[in-house]
Amino acid sequence: MKDPLKIPRMPKEEYDSLIKRQHVSRIAFAAAEHPYIAPFMYVFDGKYLYFLSTKYGRKIEYFKANPKVSVEIEEYAPDLSEFAFVSLQGNLEEVCESAKKKEVRSLFVDMISKNGLSPRVLSALGHSPGEPIEKIAQEERSLVWKLVGVKDIVALKNG
Repeated sequence: MKDPLKIPRMPKEEYDSLIKRQHVSRIAFAAAEHPYIAPFMYVFDGKYLYFLSTKYGRKIEYFKANPKVSVEIEEYAPDLSEFAFVSLQGNLEEVCESAKKKEVRSLFVDMISKNGLSPRVLSALGHSPGEPIEKIAQEERSLVWKLVGVKDIVALKNG
């Protein structure tokens, strides 16, 4: 019997590039009886991943109970002929410093504009789709989280 084919690992430069190209992740929270996974847009400053979270929902309860999470970011061709993903295990930490929160929110405004995202994504950040996206940077309707203490990174691609 043949050994199964192993998917090749990606070097740091490649998975950093994947993280920079994408803007949607999935975060798995460990605080419930079963893991809870939810999609989150993110920005990457070259060192840290930052997320905006609405101030309601199960994720708040799970974050407060246990900040240990797994974050997954993927990229694939529509027919799945090519795919890559990176999974990072670490801790979410709330950013509380006002200037840093405003800086991160501004990065989100830039990311949404640069990628031509629909105004409907604003609802995932606590804003109405009819509002100007600059409101994200001007108001604090969402929490700012940062991924820290990354203990393990798995980054694989098929080609």
